[in-house]
Amino acid sequence: MDASNLHSLDKPQAKDLDKCVHCGLCLNACPTYRELGVEMDSPRGRVYQMVQVATGAAQIDDSYREHLGLCLACRGCETACPSGVPYGRLIEAARAEIAVKHPPPFAMRVAYRYLLPSRFNLKLAGTVLWLYEKLGLKSMARSLGLIPKGLRDAEALAPPMEKPFFYESYGKTFPAIGKQKYRVALLGGCIANLSFARLNDATVRVLQRNGCEVVIPASQNCCGALQVHAGMRDEGRALARQNIDAMVDAGYDAIICNAGGCGSTLKEYDELLEHDPQYADKAKRFVAQLKDVNEFLASTDWNKADLKPLPIKLTYQDSCHLSHGQKIRLAPRQLLKSIPGLQLNEMPGSDVCCGSAGVYNVVHTDVSMQILDSKMSNVRKVDAQYIATANPGCMLQLRYGAQKYGTGHEVLHVVEVLDRSYSAGGK
Repeated sequence: MDASNLHSLDKPQAKDLDKCVHCGLCLNACPTYRELGVEMDSPRGRVYQMVQVATGAAQIDDSYREHLGLCLACRGCETACPSGVPYGRLIEAARAEIAVKHPPPFAMRVAYRYLLPSRFNLKLAGTVLWLYEKLGLKSMARSLGLIPKGLRDAEALAPPMEKPFFYESYGKTFPAIGKQKYRVALLGGCIANLSFARLNDATVRVLQRNGCEVVIPASQNCCGALQVHAGMRDEGRALARQNIDAMVDAGYDAIICNAGGCGSTLKEYDELLEHDPQYADKAKRFVAQLKDVNEFLASTDWNKADLKPLPIKLTYQDSCHLSHGQKIRLAPRQLLKSIPGLQLNEMPGSDVCCGSAGVYNVVHTDVSMQILDSKMSNVRKVDAQYIATANPGCMLQLRYGAQKYGTGHEVLHVVEVLDRSYSAGGK
């Protein structure tokens, strides 16, 4: 099939829908069902609606769009499902089918087509926001009550800009510290280059400490996760092809990602491009090399000798797309437990979504805040001063939760905890 016509396949497939036996074991694993108690806002209910549309018994109407739009796509139902229903693939395909008749909002389409894939536009926007913060305009707007009440939660979730942006490292190679064991490529992301630049720096340092020569490929781009989640699969495919061309068959031992959400989409490039005759095989090779940073480190004889004591109490929140999408749960915990003096205290429901889910906390702020309330209730049940996770979106949501409830928790990526330990114990 011609690459330009791949969108014709973007709808739920019968072979995937038929796997659901409607047993209901997914219900308790679904954050929206837990909060709203509505069958049509459960995985079982959404699959039923997809079947109705696929068979022609129902149309893509406002109700269908609403119930599928309220899904976080956290994929917790996949872990709970005994029948192996590929719900993540189904919800993304359904949203792509919806997008043909009802495109995403104009602002979202502009952001996903012209902002996130453009290094120039992102750097320009990031600089403007950085000045807005540094000049005190953000604090002034808050103190003067200029932010509408309905937007305060969403505005508070906006990440701060971190200068220098990580884009300055693009095209550079960072040598291993000590004996080189691996040569890896690191994906910087899109917004993460602006608002999680120091996390990316810490990721480079931790990889260097573990015998990696770290290359930051200059021609990489946004992973396409947000585009794919919004139903804009053609835009996601274009970015997938660019990243594959930038990194596949370049002699890397691994291609590293430090964002659970991005990594889940990157590991599904082979599905995204399976009908593209020019990229199907290359996508498979790319996916075979793609590793989450926790997964990669835990699969090696990672450097425990240089870890210094970090006497803190910490709890871990699973990134949904790392635990349910990529099936990686043990690796981050193994890394954290290897740090001398660190006490890992598990919270109840650590693998239940925090309500971030890409831009869900902005598009569906009210439901997102309900889910966050439940999450912070579980956090408060644990003796811990820190929350660790493995995805930037989760970090933003949990930081806001700690601020909103005044719990005092500092939220860090697992890699940042390791970096503090390697750097003389941190604080």
